[in-house]
Amino acid sequence: MNTKQIILWGAGTSRTIRPIWVAEELGLSYKLKPIGPRTGETQTDAFTEINPKQKIPLLQDNDFFISESLAICRYLINQYGSARNIGAPICAREKAREDEWLSFIYGELDETSLYVIRRHEALAPIYGEAPNAIAAAKSYFQKHVSVAEHRLKNRRFLIQNKFGITDIFLTTCLAWADGCQIELSPLLKKYLFNMTERPAYKRAKTQNTPKIMN
Repeated sequence: MNTKQIILWGAGTSRTIRPIWVAEELGLSYKLKPIGPRTGETQTDAFTEINPKQKIPLLQDNDFFISESLAICRYLINQYGSARNIGAPICAREKAREDEWLSFIYGELDETSLYVIRRHEALAPIYGEAPNAIAAAKSYFQKHVSVAEHRLKNRRFLIQNKFGITDIFLTTCLAWADGCQIELSPLLKKYLFNMTERPAYKRAKTQNTPKIMN
């Protein structure tokens, strides 16, 4: 258990749940400031002072601040992880494999597919309706998620047959896709079910529900 003051800023999205889930898996003591995106809370002078990007999630570990869900998750694992929960890669090849999968998941599934759908569905009043872009993004997601499906045919987890950060990122993308009514294969549905049955995920999901900030 850590003894430092860890604060996680942000709740309510597929990206904010990632560092919360990591913190829960690691058994960390932390305080959550459940501010939401596009609520005005990230545009306040106080928040802008600590994160000029005006984005969530954000991690504060005493006097250290870092944003971006991937960077936050990696920091928590590198700083507080261990072999008994989630540890950092133990060699260059394992780190390279982790980088490969995280780059693929974030680049192809999150940003290129799912966030395009979010922009033109939930955020259509801001970015405009674009049904062709949505249809293309859903097709693109299904094409590229098949790579993860192939990887998982004979294994429970993506890397070293051990739960890790790549599983957290893939699971949050699959849950996001499911919420967008993107059809998942039986194998991916089973994987998603198994991941979301983890006690730490359930706690993180509850925490990730937006609340009024204290």
